[in-house]
Amino acid sequence: MSSKEADRISAAQQTLDTLYEISQLLNTQLDKETLATCVGMIESGVNPEALAAVIQELRRETATAQNAHSDVFFYRG
Repeated sequence: MSSKEADRISAAQQTLDTLYEISQLLNTQLDKETLATCVGMIESGVNPEALAAVIQELRRETATAQNAHSDVFFYRG
């Protein structure tokens, strides 16, 4: 690997680390891998607001499904 390539990889890792720290401060609940995927999608042209809306909708659906699943276990009919 060339020095230039190593520098580029190092800079990308530092950028991701900084973005992750910011996301933690903002309590986004995104892990580093998910954040990296989101950054990659945005860099590829995905609309950031649309991506955020999809993530929020997925979280709502997950919460709804988890609540429904919990109701099944706690039902004492």
